[in-house]
Amino acid sequence: MDIAAVQSQYGVPGSGLSANVLVLNKFYQAVRVVNVRRAFSLLAKDIAEVVHIETDPVGQSTWHNLDLTEWTQLSHLKREFEPAEHDWIHTVRFAMAVPKIIRLLGYDKLPRQDVKFNRRNIFARDSNRCQYCGKKFSTIDLSLDHVIPRSQGGKSTWDNIVCCCIKCNVKKGGRTPEQAHLKLLSKPVKPKRSPAISFKLADARYKSWKQFLDEAYWTVELK
Repeated sequence: MDIAAVQSQYGVPGSGLSANVLVLNKFYQAVRVVNVRRAFSLLAKDIAEVVHIETDPVGQSTWHNLDLTEWTQLSHLKREFEPAEHDWIHTVRFAMAVPKIIRLLGYDKLPRQDVKFNRRNIFARDSNRCQYCGKKFSTIDLSLDHVIPRSQGGKSTWDNIVCCCIKCNVKKGGRTPEQAHLKLLSKPVKPKRSPAISFKLADARYKSWKQFLDEAYWTVELK
């Protein structure tokens, strides 16, 4: 299948392009998360295959390794019998389910997991929740607060930055939580693995990722 022909048809509302795909190396170890376009590009070039996991009513899981043609054929059945179980992309001729996991056929390296110190990861670590009042907000209604203010020597580090709503930020001002009579929900720390991935695991669509994200893999220091 020509990925260019498929990609040229992407873009319809609700097409599943906002979904994410977990990438494994050839030993079934998690490597990274990619968007739908990248995943289908890897599949179309025969660099990767789909790892499809089906769970029966008693909880037993069965793995299927499928190339893009086989996944397309299976998608036709999924569209008829399990349309709500998948995200979908649409072309003029057909609809295809977005795979949740793909496996690189010739890649055996493990990535170095140095979690980036950025807004996205801080919001994900704190689950978009103000660390003072405990309420959840959209990102546009959240700011980042220095627990120990910069005016008092506080640094911009994982253990001194938290999500904070506008109301609590105004109340706290340039003071420490103790000085402002506020209490942190939890002590801020640097995540051991990408908090963005942990955030996505809360979404039922990505429950099949969990078995590939064991704690030992993400926390053992790479030499």
